[in-house]
Amino acid sequence: MAQSSVTAAGAAPVAAASADDHLRLMLFGGALLLLINLAAPMHGLIGIPVAFFLKNRLHLSANQLAVFNLWIGAPLFAGFLFGFLRDRWSPFGAGDRGHIVLFGLATVATYLTMAFARPSYGALLACLLLATVTFQMIASAASGLLTAIGQREAVAGSMSMVLGVASALPALAAFLLGGYVSGWLEGRAADSAARILFLGAAGLMGVIALLGALGPKGFFARGAVDKPIATARGDVMRLLRCWPVYPVMLIQLFWQFAPAQGIVLQYHITNALHATDAQWGMWNAIFYGSFVPVYLAYGFLCRRVRLRWLLWIGFTIAVAQMVPLLFIRSAVGALVAALPMGLLGGIGQAALVDLTIRAAPKGLQGTMIMLFTACFWISGRFGDVFGTWLYDRHGGFVTAVIATIVVYALILPLLLLVPARLTATSDGEAAPAPS
Repeated sequence: MAQSSVTAAGAAPVAAASADDHLRLMLFGGALLLLINLAAPMHGLIGIPVAFFLKNRLHLSANQLAVFNLWIGAPLFAGFLFGFLRDRWSPFGAGDRGHIVLFGLATVATYLTMAFARPSYGALLACLLLATVTFQMIASAASGLLTAIGQREAVAGSMSMVLGVASALPALAAFLLGGYVSGWLEGRAADSAARILFLGAAGLMGVIALLGALGPKGFFARGAVDKPIATARGDVMRLLRCWPVYPVMLIQLFWQFAPAQGIVLQYHITNALHATDAQWGMWNAIFYGSFVPVYLAYGFLCRRVRLRWLLWIGFTIAVAQMVPLLFIRSAVGALVAALPMGLLGGIGQAALVDLTIRAAPKGLQGTMIMLFTACFWISGRFGDVFGTWLYDRHGGFVTAVIATIVVYALILPLLLLVPARLTATSDGEAAPAPS
């Protein structure tokens, strides 16, 4: 492999972080990413009320809602471009601070515009599409920072835990509150409901922009992007020649392709099992919430067990993640099934993020983590489309569940493609990083 084309030219050296420094970095980074995920236009506190508005007020079918999500997901599918831009461009010379402040304020403006616009299919599509574009730059800055710190300080497992908790807790809050918020907004006029929803989102995004401007200097310094000395084309070729990228992304594509989850499960629970909007929100809150204790346990395990074993154990267990869905017969039964499903998937998810951080090419950490995130959205959205096709025309819910189990089982042979050098150590032990 060729020597890295990125150096820290012009940057002041940063001293090695102590254990207390690591804790402070993780706490601030986790809090920042948590708020970012809460304000996300495609999920967070906005996603569920918008989905139910489209379903209940505009009467979209399951497949029509999946297509809507595909449209607004277009910027998510190209996430690696935003990560690449983050790795090579520094707004106002302020690096990730500049990205968070500039695009945070741009997202605020988009949310404020939607708050006072007439809530139609076209208006929601345009607003969420634009907000997703600006949001992607914020997400690339924050997640790129944490990825770079995790790799440079040899604490990829700990940063995986932080990224996982910072994603799961907002999902828990969004689904727990989102279902109730959706039900509450149903009793209001459409204009009033949209105004309340998007003004709240604008306020959250304003706080994020403020944290970007006033956050601790040490956090941004440790994750700062090294000054590129290669051309953009050179960095693209370096990424393409980096073999570890390929098994990581293949595993992510299979892992997130879940035809029985997402829209199919929402329609099955609310239509066939007669669950309320709040119960659907509760299902997701339990599911994502049950990942949190597993992520915390991973923070302990990753320092004592090599990543190779965590990957194999995690994904062997994860094959059975969807099995509880075969036995649900009521809305309450679905809520009960959500807990073991989350517990079964936690180790595999945390180990995969750990591997992604380790595999990131130097100077392209933002590109790598956003490519990983793009695979999440691409696979998830097309999984929804395939799942709704099965649900509507080819055997219904059980067929979608069986298809998901088969896809998860195919992950295990993909683990054989992961370079052994990336998985041979536990957290805190330095391992060679790809160039």
